[in-house]
Amino acid sequence: MLSRRKPFKSLLISATLAVAAGAVTLVSAADLDNVINKGDERIRVAQASQDRIDDVVEATRSLENQYRTVLKEIDGLEVYTDLLASQVEAQGTEIEDLGASIDQVTVMERQITPLMIRMIEGLEQFVALDVPFLLEERRERVAGLEELMARADVTVAEKFRRVTEAYQIEIDYGRTMLAYKGTLELDGGLREVNFLRVGRVGLYYQSVDAERTGVWNKDAGEWQALDSSEARNQVRLGLRMANKQVAPDLLLLPVPAPEVTS
Repeated sequence: MLSRRKPFKSLLISATLAVAAGAVTLVSAADLDNVINKGDERIRVAQASQDRIDDVVEATRSLENQYRTVLKEIDGLEVYTDLLASQVEAQGTEIEDLGASIDQVTVMERQITPLMIRMIEGLEQFVALDVPFLLEERRERVAGLEELMARADVTVAEKFRRVTEAYQIEIDYGRTMLAYKGTLELDGGLREVNFLRVGRVGLYYQSVDAERTGVWNKDAGEWQALDSSEARNQVRLGLRMANKQVAPDLLLLPVPAPEVTS
């Protein structure tokens, strides 16, 4: 009897152990899956945290770059502001100088206008007393200056320029030779003649047919005939030289005697 029960107990114990071993195996697998799932969850959480950190770092770098850019702009603006301040200061000084100059110009305008009027009057007298060459042209120039002085739309500077220009033209007459055509009263009638001006030293005429030749006598205030053939030839040569038909050469022409002053 006893020998038959022992195998049954052994079988029972073996089955119990097998069931226990299986249970242990099932429990260990479940725990392992749980551990793995939690590990995955931690990794995902850590990855999400790292992504947020990367985003924060990137945003921080972007803000830092913007900050540095703004600092550079501020430095440039400070330099530009300093430059503008210097320019404003210089312009303020220039405005003061211009104001003083305007005041001086006003004074000068009041002084220079009477001076120009006297200059024009002097020029008119000079033309009237001078050798009578290009009289119409020169008188028209003086009349134009007188009309110019009465115009309000012309600046004082332009008026003064025109007056000095007229004086310069008169000065140039004394350094040049000129031949021009005109009319002259001869033998009771007007005849076409060629005039020769040699600086302001002498003024001569010769008729177109070269039969009549003369010189202006400043002392007598009239034309004086030149009857010699040499004088006629010299005036003819002077006319050709003035018209650039021949090369410049020595002229032997009668000239008024210089005035003797005591």
